[in-house]
Amino acid sequence: MRILAIDLGASSGRTIVGTVERGRIELEETHRFANGPRDVNGTKRWDVPALVEEVRRGIAASGRVDSLGIDTWGVDYGLIDADGDLLDLPFAYRDARHQDAVPYVYRLVPRDRLYAITGLQELTFNTVFQLVAEQQKRPEMIRRAARMLLMPELVTYLLTGEARAEYSISSTTGLLNAKARDWDADLVRALGLPERLFGEIAMPGAPAGRFGGTAVHFPATHDTASAVAAVPAVGGGVWAYLSSGTWSLIGAELEEPVLTPEASAFNFTNEGGVDGTIRFLKNINGLWLIQECRRLWAEQGKAMTFSEIAAAAEASDYGETIDPNAPRFFAPRNMPEEIVQDLASRGAPLPRNEADIARCCYLSLAGAYQRELDRLQHVTGRRFERLHIVGGGCQVRLLNQMTADAVRIPVYAGPTEATALGNIAVQARALGHFANLEESRRAIAEAFPPEVYTPSDA
Repeated sequence: MRILAIDLGASSGRTIVGTVERGRIELEETHRFANGPRDVNGTKRWDVPALVEEVRRGIAASGRVDSLGIDTWGVDYGLIDADGDLLDLPFAYRDARHQDAVPYVYRLVPRDRLYAITGLQELTFNTVFQLVAEQQKRPEMIRRAARMLLMPELVTYLLTGEARAEYSISSTTGLLNAKARDWDADLVRALGLPERLFGEIAMPGAPAGRFGGTAVHFPATHDTASAVAAVPAVGGGVWAYLSSGTWSLIGAELEEPVLTPEASAFNFTNEGGVDGTIRFLKNINGLWLIQECRRLWAEQGKAMTFSEIAAAAEASDYGETIDPNAPRFFAPRNMPEEIVQDLASRGAPLPRNEADIARCCYLSLAGAYQRELDRLQHVTGRRFERLHIVGGGCQVRLLNQMTADAVRIPVYAGPTEATALGNIAVQARALGHFANLEESRRAIAEAFPPEVYTPSDA
């Protein structure tokens, strides 16, 4: 059985074929391309036609497959009119247009009430704020729109012609009732948004249409939900996960949402997973810090690979940290300069070179993981025995060891391609290959055994 995962991230995209036979999984990357928002008249947009063209190239390069499915980042959307046409290029979540909508939304629905309904952490780019900003600044777009499709649903629609909604990505909007696992009609009406925008929600594994002669299935279309589905947590015990990439997302897999004032105060989020599970987690501004530093250094003629940056950081003895989630690090023009200015504002010793800045970033992430894991244990009442790190960030051995030292429990690193594996596993299950989530996780653990990092005395 050959299954195609189309994994679209905010900085790159790829197509990966998984061959699933007799409980084993093998992966083959067939196409990779750069992705990122475009500047359009002073705004940040997603070039959806170019994105779909790259997806088509990846499908063509993958040969015959039994099923394909698409996952992407959350919150961003496109609007489709009654003729089925995309009205405009979707805004990217790093565009600032939605920030003015936040206080307006809270006047209509107070923050504590919004959290009690949706369980979604406060991020100014959540879809709820983006849609209200659209209503305020471009009301004609809302009037013309027949449907809102989040990014994986939109790409799926442009391939299949089927406009459908999926649970895990819908749960990132701030418009989903966390307990009912469906759109909250009262909330939609309170915000003055037309109910026609929101379609019936399908669960991961549901059919999503056809592309030519190939079946299309919804994986968990939010990339983090797919990554969590691939966490190789077997053998029992209480575990937490960290999906490490541009964003770091640390959390636990729960059966029901946690909607307490304490969870809201700590800004944890309740998002959807496979089998109706809840991904109770916290977003942390992750390796975006390193990515942006690397980009600026390259522009300054100091090009380094990520491996070289990690090696330089390991050789550094710098020990100061920043708060990765401080607003100033969200979308700065010059990340290294912003880090130095933040340290200077607190009277901290300043980094001497790129190696010190990189070490500061890694130490800061490990510290943030410790802080949020402690809060996660407090809010859920669980005592975690191990932390699973999955995604591209688990390749940074220095950060893995720093994390183990910070959280004081063993860290299990891998698989790197967790999002693609979770995508493939859900599709394989839809085709009858795996009986349940535990079985697919066991197959992933056998095919891609994680590397274990134990806390040191450093």
